[in-house]
Amino acid sequence: MPDTPQNPSKFRLRLGKKPYYNPRTLVQGLGRVKGIRLTRARHNAQKMNRSHGYLRIGDVARLVGVSPSSLRSWESVGLISPTRTESHYRLFTPRDVRLLKRAQFLRRARGMNAPAIMHLLRSEGLLKNESARKPSPVGQRLRKLRLKKHASLSQVAKSTGVSVGFLSALERGQMSASISTLSRIARFYRINILSLFDASESNPRHVRPNERKILEAGPGVRMELLAWGDAVMEPHLFRVSPGAGSGDSYAHEGEEFLYILKGKLEIALEGGQPAKLNEGDSFYFASNMKHNWTNPGKKEAWVLWVNTPPTF
Repeated sequence: MPDTPQNPSKFRLRLGKKPYYNPRTLVQGLGRVKGIRLTRARHNAQKMNRSHGYLRIGDVARLVGVSPSSLRSWESVGLISPTRTESHYRLFTPRDVRLLKRAQFLRRARGMNAPAIMHLLRSEGLLKNESARKPSPVGQRLRKLRLKKHASLSQVAKSTGVSVGFLSALERGQMSASISTLSRIARFYRINILSLFDASESNPRHVRPNERKILEAGPGVRMELLAWGDAVMEPHLFRVSPGAGSGDSYAHEGEEFLYILKGKLEIALEGGQPAKLNEGDSFYFASNMKHNWTNPGKKEAWVLWVNTPPTF
């Protein structure tokens, strides 16, 4: 009986144990076959082409197979430098995606950490050598403190719960540490985080925006010291990117007050439910309660954060 639309002939497609395909033409081939739904990665690739070759961080994370926080971490050490919009959104190019895929392969297949990946990529000519990159003042101060204490990297790493490689990169200015990690390191040296700002100068009373002392506290967290010197308060402007936060919980002596200037912040105190703060909200608590915080919103959060006495 001849085939008709009402009576199609039946057939069975037998597949081998391993499907055969040419991986170099698979993606292009899928785009030409009718009836096959494009994958999310393919859809994102088309979206990237339509938007002048740029992708947002969430799209890149899916394409590369890592979390957005990993991408922010790699950015903080100089592995990648995405373009920023006026609204501070990260935009990645196709070249960035290829570089990140290579980095992810080296991390998963060879177990390499970020500094080792960067060294290899530079030797392959895929990453420019940023010899002009200035060392972080925080890293320089931490190194001086360690040498003054006659401690090795391994001793400090063991006492603070961080890896030797991370601590070494932090001292060289190739890495920034979260608030909780800085707190543990500062406790080891018997100082507070305020000391890392080099805030030993006398109180200037009037501080203009371009005169603030800055501390980058991990990917997406920027602390701007608003006053220093002989004072009983320690006021900061915290600028927290979406998804960024303090890391693990930490505690210290004193009391804290925060006021949300813009954006959102979620803060959790030990033994309690997280408090979700919006623009205009304020919050007060005892600093000796373990606490952690994060920005759950889609925009950068600005928080006026005051500690007293200055033990943070």
